Amino acid sequence: MSLRNIYLENVGQTSEMSMLLEVSHAKGVYIYDTSGKQYMDLNSGISVSNLGHSHPAIIEAIQKQSEAHLHTMVYGEHVQSSQALFAKNLLSKIDDRYNSLYYLLTGSEVVEAAMKLAKKQTNRTQIIAAKHAYHGSTQGAESLRSDESYKRAFYPLLPDIDYIVFNDLESLQLITEKTACVIIEPVQAEAGIISPTHHFLNAVQNKCKETGTLFILDEIQTGFGRTGSLFAFQKFGLAPDIICIGKAMGGGLPLSGLISSKEIMMSLAKNPALGHISTFGGHPLSCASANAALKVLENENLIETVEKKALLFVNELSNHTIIKEIRFEGLLMAVEVTKRKYLKHVVSKAIELGVLIDFFLFNRSSFRLAPPLIISEKDIKKASSILREAFNYAESLY
Repeated sequence: MSLRNIYLENVGQTSEMSMLLEVSHAKGVYIYDTSGKQYMDLNSGISVSNLGHSHPAIIEAIQKQSEAHLHTMVYGEHVQSSQALFAKNLLSKIDDRYNSLYYLLTGSEVVEAAMKLAKKQTNRTQIIAAKHAYHGSTQGAESLRSDESYKRAFYPLLPDIDYIVFNDLESLQLITEKTACVIIEPVQAEAGIISPTHHFLNAVQNKCKETGTLFILDEIQTGFGRTGSLFAFQKFGLAPDIICIGKAMGGGLPLSGLISSKEIMMSLAKNPALGHISTFGGHPLSCASANAALKVLENENLIETVEKKALLFVNELSNHTIIKEIRFEGLLMAVEVTKRKYLKHVVSKAIELGVLIDFFLFNRSSFRLAPPLIISEKDIKKASSILREAFNYAESLY
C-alpha cells in the first residue's frame, strides 16, 4: 500500500482537494518528495519556517534539549531552563512594558486565551474584530470570523462579537465603554495582504485608550521578522496591550504565546486561579528550538535583508501581463492576477514546475508568497523565472 493510501485511509482530512505532496525530507528553502523531486518552498508552512528547514542551529538545540528532558510539568510547577531563557531573550528585544510571556501551543489557543484575558481584565463581554480577518479555527477564534456563510455550520458560537472594517475610521465608533477588546491583525493576511493605511492602527489604539478597551494585535503570522521587523507593531510604532504570537516562534516546532505586562497577565492567575492552562504550552523542546531560532535571526541579520528581498520579487514578477498588483509587507506578499480564472492554473503549474505557492482564505484572485527569510537572491530569481513560466501557461489557456 502506498504512503498516500495509508494517509488517506487513516488520517482525518480537512479538504477533499488536498495536494498530497509526499514529503521525504527538507533542507533550507527546499522540500523533497519521496520520488526525489525538489520543490522550492515559498509558503514556509504558512509563515512557520522563517529559517527554512533543518537549520543546523535549531537541530542542535533540539538534540541537546531532548537529551536533558522533554515534558515534565507545565508552567511554574516545574521551572524549566529553556522556557525561562527564551522568555528572557525575547522580552529583552521589545519595549520594557512587555515583561510577561505566557506560553501556549497554537495560534488558535493564543487567541482563545487573549479573549478570556480581556474579559477577565475589563469585566466586559463585547469583542470587536475586523471583517475578513482570520484568527483560528477553535469555536472562540472562529467566532471572530465575519463570514457568516462559513460559520453557520458551527452555530452557536460566541455572542457579543462585532466587526469594524479594516482601514475604515468611521467604523471605529463601534468601540465603546462596553468593549472588552479589539483584536486585529497589523496586516490582514488571509484577505490577501492588506496593509494598514497611515493612521488606521493608531486610531484603533487611541480609541481603545479612550474607552478603556484592551488593544490586542494578532502577530501570529507577522511575527519573527516576516514583515521586516521582529514584530509588525514595532514597524508601525504601536503599543498594544496584548500581543498574540506563534507560527515561526518555535523554529518549526509548535509553540505560541501571549506577550503583555505582568499586571494584565496576572488576571489569569487569580480569581480564579488557572484561568487558562495548556498541557503542552511552553514545551521544553519547542522553547529550546525557539531560542535557537531567535538567535539565528539576530546573529545572521536576516531581518535586515527582508525588504530588499521583497523588492526583488516585485521587480522580477510585476511586469508580466497577467499580474495586476503585488501587495506586500516584507516577505508577506500577495500576487494578484488580472483574471480570477488564471489563479488555479498559476498555482498548479508552479507546483508542477517545482515551486510551492498557495491560495488565501479570503482572496480568490491572489496567491501567497511567504518564503523563508533565508532565501537567497539567486533563489528568488530562479523562483521568479519559474513563476513567469506558470504565468505564461495560464495566459495561454484563454
